[in-house]
Amino acid sequence: MALNPPIADWRGQTVWLVGASTGIGRATASALHAVGARVVVSARNGDALDDFVAQHPGAMALPLDVSDAQAVKHAAARIFEHGTLYCMVYCAGHYRDMSATTFDLADMLRHVQINYVGALHVLDAVLPHFLARKTPGHISMVSSVAGYRGLPKSLAYGPTKAALTNLAETLYLDLHGLGIGVSVINPGFVDTPLTAQNQFKMPALISPAQAAQDILAGWARGEFEIHFPKRFTWWMKLLQLLPYRMSFAATRRLTQG
Repeated sequence: MALNPPIADWRGQTVWLVGASTGIGRATASALHAVGARVVVSARNGDALDDFVAQHPGAMALPLDVSDAQAVKHAAARIFEHGTLYCMVYCAGHYRDMSATTFDLADMLRHVQINYVGALHVLDAVLPHFLARKTPGHISMVSSVAGYRGLPKSLAYGPTKAALTNLAETLYLDLHGLGIGVSVINPGFVDTPLTAQNQFKMPALISPAQAAQDILAGWARGEFEIHFPKRFTWWMKLLQLLPYRMSFAATRRLTQG
C-alpha cells in the first residue's frame, strides 16, 4: 500500500532541488528534466549550476547557501513568482569522517548547519506555500542509512542524518492528511564527491544516475522511505532490529574486518 500519492507524471511540474551541483542531487535533477519536469537547481557552486542549465534547457539556477535563511527565502520567493512549486527535494549535504578521538566542534557544527538546519531553512520558506494552496505537493529529504544506527567514524554525519529522517517522519504525520506527500531517501554508498573521501572499500557502490532512477521509481510507487541499493540497505535495516549488544558486536565485525 502506497503511503504517498504516487508520482508518475512529472511533465510541467516545478521541482526545486536544493544541493544539486553534484552527486545524487544533480543526477536526480537531470532525471527529472528528462521526464518533463521544470527543474530549479540550487547550491553554493554557481558555476556548476550554470553548467547544468546549459546542458538542460529550460532549467533554472538559483545559487544559495542553505545556512543563510534570508537567501533561502529569497530564492523560494523567486520560484513562487513563476507559479506553483510542486516538489522540493533537499539534497544538500556535508560529510567528513570523524571519531570521538578526533572530535572537531567546528566541523560538527558545520554538519548540523548544512545537513539539518539548512533543511529547516528551506522548510520555513516553502511550507506556507504548500499549506496555502489546494493542489497536492511533495517534500522529500535525502538522508542516509548512516542515520539508522551509530557507526564508526560517523560521529558528525550520522546524527544529522538521524535527525533528518526523524524530521521527515514527523512531517509525514503532520502533512499526510492535508494531501502533501513526504518522503525520505536513504541511500547506501553512492559514488559522489563526498564518498570519494572514504579510504575503505564501499560495499554495493552505485552511480548517482542509478540512485536517481531508484528515487524516481520510489516516488512512482508512493513510498515514504526510498532506500537503495536493497542488497546493502536491508542489512543496515537488520542492525536497527538487533538489541544493542548484538548490533554493536555486528558493527565492529563488519567495519573492522
